[in-house]
Amino acid sequence: MTGRELALEFTDLWKELEASDINRMLAKNVSYELLEFFASYAEEFAEESLGPEALTDELRSRLPNLLIIGYIIRILEERVR
Repeated sequence: MTGRELALEFTDLWKELEASDINRMLAKNVSYELLEFFASYAEEFAEESLGPEALTDELRSRLPNLLIIGYIIRILEERVR
């Protein structure tokens, strides 16, 4: 399986997961400190890139997920190899 195929499979699965399933998976694979870092970094990045006035609540909640998804995909790639 290529990295792209793995990423596509995972993102399809992510969309179908319930919040409780996501939380359980994150608890097993990502430290709380790293989750805090992703949230902080995403907010800082968005404010610097878009400006604070463009940072909606939806964007504020979804940007850290992009970082987390990328991180989880990277972990999966390492485990598959």
